[in-house]
Amino acid sequence: MAKENFVEQIADIEKDFPQWYTDVVIKTKLVDYGPVKGTMVIRPYGYAIWENIQAELNKRFKANGYENAYFPLLIPMSFFTKEAEHVEGFAPEVAVVTRAGGEELAEPLAIRPTSETIIGNMYSKWLQSYRELPILINQWANVMRWEKTTRPFLRTSEFLWQEGHSAHACEEEAEAETDKMLAVYKEFAENCLAIPVICGKKTEKEKFAGAVATYGMEAMMKDGKSLQAGTTHFLGQNFAKAFDIKFLDKDGAQKYAYTTSFGVSTRLIGALIMAHGDQRGLVLPPVVAPVQVVIVPIAAKKGGVLEKCAEVKQKLEKAGVRVKLDDTDNSPGWKFNEWEMKGVPLRIELGPRDIEEGKALIFRRDTLEKNAYSLDGLENVVTELLATVQKDMLEAAKVRRDNRIVYADDLDGILKGVDSGNFVKAGWCGCRDCEDKVKAYAAATARVFAEGESAKTCAICGKKAKHVVIFARAY
Repeated sequence: MAKENFVEQIADIEKDFPQWYTDVVIKTKLVDYGPVKGTMVIRPYGYAIWENIQAELNKRFKANGYENAYFPLLIPMSFFTKEAEHVEGFAPEVAVVTRAGGEELAEPLAIRPTSETIIGNMYSKWLQSYRELPILINQWANVMRWEKTTRPFLRTSEFLWQEGHSAHACEEEAEAETDKMLAVYKEFAENCLAIPVICGKKTEKEKFAGAVATYGMEAMMKDGKSLQAGTTHFLGQNFAKAFDIKFLDKDGAQKYAYTTSFGVSTRLIGALIMAHGDQRGLVLPPVVAPVQVVIVPIAAKKGGVLEKCAEVKQKLEKAGVRVKLDDTDNSPGWKFNEWEMKGVPLRIELGPRDIEEGKALIFRRDTLEKNAYSLDGLENVVTELLATVQKDMLEAAKVRRDNRIVYADDLDGILKGVDSGNFVKAGWCGCRDCEDKVKAYAAATARVFAEGESAKTCAICGKKAKHVVIFARAY
């Protein structure tokens, strides 16, 4: 199959980005649509990416003292009414079980949209003394939020995520934990996903329901829209008071704990697709790519080719590389297209002439460059190249993002900026009405405060600015 015909199966990334995204997630077999509207089936290739994300985050969570646990999927509805802002924020999205075993339930049960309530309930049972603090627990789970408009990975009725929940003796320690875990997310996003992120505090309008403060990391996609890639929440004593999370302190007094929560989800896979993908399909960073190297035999039926390919594969596996030998009877051209679409970072081509010359051709998916390397010590070359690809993908993404951050000093400037696919920094007085006007006028929202920046006037009303905010259209 010719490359031109193959690429035609994917919509033009420049002309129809949403359709390009849908084509890529389906044709690369990352996901398929579930039988219930708004649900998705994560296929093995997509789930392998999630497993690699889990592995990398688990290392980081455990290094910071977190232990994994699991809490029930079903939550008594009465739990949600205990924290007023929380129940109001999640009410439109909650799916509720009212019948089981053929009978009406005495109390309706929510299918967890998030777990602050049930985890708060358990912390209140477990916590007795200051000596047991901090409590640091993470959960890998599925959650359900009944979304009206859905798109695979980005927004589905059911999705996978992790949610960390901590409890602390004092406010300062809880706030520090919120900041620390945001930094963990940022390091992970940049060094594992090769996605540069902008971190900062959310506005009151955009914060998590029930939080004192929410902090987010925003990633720019190739169409200039923002994707909220992760959040951390300082919950203060809101949930502690609602669920009676108390402890006996050193001074002999009973005190309420301070709690936090933080989470990322399978929408990170959507972020990978939209931050790095191109007209040929996926471009995956090596750290989380299910297959880091694919070996494609050339003239495979000729003596010694498959044997040499198998030998190279074995050496790469010993070097810790995730490698696949494509020994199917499809043509080399078909294989090139297939593995390029799947975003495999490196492709090794090996045929009779290459073997004779003691060389192999290596193709880089990120730059589309192909060069010859000696077969001797090829495993060392490959591991170095993978590290280079990882680093170069992050740098390329940073350049793309930084070139699309602009400033505006009025509403028209904000509209022009987001219309052109940019993040827009603008002064803001802190007034909710002004924030709402940006959404109504430019279909953009305040993503995070621009840390350390100042402006003289609010771009919306002209009054004195209290903050600089990054406005963008978002997924």
